[in-house]
Amino acid sequence: MQLLRESGQHSGNDINFKAILGEADGDVGIPHADILVEFTEAVWGDDDARLSAARRAVIDAMGEAALVDASGITATFNAIDRVADATGIPLE
Repeated sequence: MQLLRESGQHSGNDINFKAILGEADGDVGIPHADILVEFTEAVWGDDDARLSAARRAVIDAMGEAALVDASGITATFNAIDRVADATGIPLE
């Protein structure tokens, strides 16, 4: 959450952390959050059609560069979790 908090402050977005965590309703405060969440879930799923549709949605809404960025961020967070798990570092 710390990275997201800092990113929101840098970009000027008012991030609704309670909505992100499912503790409250409302806009999470991240542009295209619904598209990005669907993309991330599709990446880690096993439905190729869903992934293809999610990629297209990212490109249509934000452009090809955003797809590259979203892919890199998704992979990086997966790697961070794996390293933390392997070394016993607790994550929030």
